[in-house]
Amino acid sequence: MAPERTPELAKVPMFDDLSDAELQKIVRSGTEVTVPEHWSLIWEKTPGDKAYIILDGEVVVRKGKTEIARLGPGDVVGESAIVNHKLRNASVVSTTPVRVLHFTRESVEQLCSEIPTFKAALDAAAGERIGEARRDA
Repeated sequence: MAPERTPELAKVPMFDDLSDAELQKIVRSGTEVTVPEHWSLIWEKTPGDKAYIILDGEVVVRKGKTEIARLGPGDVVGESAIVNHKLRNASVVSTTPVRVLHFTRESVEQLCSEIPTFKAALDAAAGERIGEARRDA
């Protein structure tokens, strides 16, 4: 039987090319967590030790004190620092209660090695963010 959260991931555009079995593996590798409003999920200038897929709720992304994005269900945060082996370039704070799928650095790296399509999706998402950051600089 497929994990309950798989249909939520199947709706995430960056995972369109993944099979149901790959989506199930991703779900099994993460931990579903609910965090309250105003909770800091990620802090700018810290090592990339975790990533999240937002399942429900909204977060704000800030560089310093400047809001640079609002993200919600289906968005991934924290992957760029892991994929690019860099410090975090922004902070992420919940603006509502948020339900996320939490991944450790190790689980992201393992998924990337076992599911090439997952790695390609994260690389593409991280590349888009780097391009956006350069345009905004």
